[in-house]
Amino acid sequence: MESIQAIKQRFGIIGNTPSLNRAIEKAIQVAPTDISVLVTGESGVGKESIPKIIHQLSHRKHNKYIAVNCGAIPEGTIDSELFGHEKGAFTGATQTRSGYFEVADGGTIFLDEVGELPLTTQVRLLRVLENGEFIKVGSSKVQKTNVRIVAATNVNMFEAIEKEKFREDLYYRLSTIEIHLPPLRERQNDIHLLFRKFASDFALKYKMPTIKLSDDAVQILLKYRWSGNVRQLRNIAEQLSVLEQNRIITAEVLRSYLPTTASTNLPAVIKTSKSESDFSSEREILYKVLFDMKSDLNDLKKLTMELMKSGSVKDVEKDHEHLIQKIYGNESEEPTVYQEPVEDTEVLSIPEHTNNIESVESQQDKYHFAEEIQEEETLSLHDKELELIKKSLERHNGKRKLAAAELGISERTLYRKIKQYDL
Repeated sequence: MESIQAIKQRFGIIGNTPSLNRAIEKAIQVAPTDISVLVTGESGVGKESIPKIIHQLSHRKHNKYIAVNCGAIPEGTIDSELFGHEKGAFTGATQTRSGYFEVADGGTIFLDEVGELPLTTQVRLLRVLENGEFIKVGSSKVQKTNVRIVAATNVNMFEAIEKEKFREDLYYRLSTIEIHLPPLRERQNDIHLLFRKFASDFALKYKMPTIKLSDDAVQILLKYRWSGNVRQLRNIAEQLSVLEQNRIITAEVLRSYLPTTASTNLPAVIKTSKSESDFSSEREILYKVLFDMKSDLNDLKKLTMELMKSGSVKDVEKDHEHLIQKIYGNESEEPTVYQEPVEDTEVLSIPEHTNNIESVESQQDKYHFAEEIQEEETLSLHDKELELIKKSLERHNGKRKLAAAELGISERTLYRKIKQYDL
């Protein structure tokens, strides 16, 4: 087995960061097997080097090695490119064509940007990984192939799976061994070394003296975030080599070549996900509004019944202050003044010392609407309430406190509804 340093020299890899060495070590260890490998890392970190190492150190090194950029092939033709097609399978198919999996039989296929594959193609690829079988476009004949698949992506696969853009079963098939390449900003000791290597290569290529960085320019180089990673660093070195007459690059000159949008490697807070309380459709939003209205209406009925029982507004206000705050909020800065009902008031005519609910209900026909509202379930709110509670609990992984806050009800009320619906 070749050493890590020998592999670096053989494949032109610059750097000595522990995480980079670990990635190369894993590639060396997995190469003699036929295990599928998934290479992850940001765009521009050099993911294409790992499949070459794996292929050259495997028993397949004398067979074909094919690299396919899945993101560069149109969705309508990618199945034909990978698996081939029969004559007349579609418009323009004037002859039978062999796909990459047929041509690379016995070798290795590198699927770059595998996260961009359409879902229909992912199903075909899963079958190849499982039993080595595939069917050409427009054919009914099952063909066998013996290829090793090494895939690479800069996409967060778990987010893609959650958004249903990538099949979970295919991910676990591809990532039997996962090799992660670190971004350039995590390889501080390698940045200047890489720049000097690129400067030397371009000086030889364009037949001109090698550019060098001043001490201040080196510090700018190390502090920059390098969103484009090694590819961006290489482009900057090439631009400086070609355009600058003075071969000593100062900090001011280097800064003029660097984009100003992210000139430093300082931490930043970035919101990468939507709020979990967002609903996916207008219909769910409507049901949420109706659910809130029903909750407020039930609170109002409770206050009304308490008023009918006690006959004292001040006592009800004192005992149910949290309900009043929930329904009416703090819309007015001035405190609301409540007064006892007068005998001739038409709003609520209740005997001063009445404690019998049945007598009040028999005298007051005008309050019969409260009973009707309780019995009526408009738009099947019972079912929609149950549905919203279930979805909220699922979104928050069963955490009742967060679910209750999203639904606009107290945790105790949510607990009571969970027991009521036997969730």
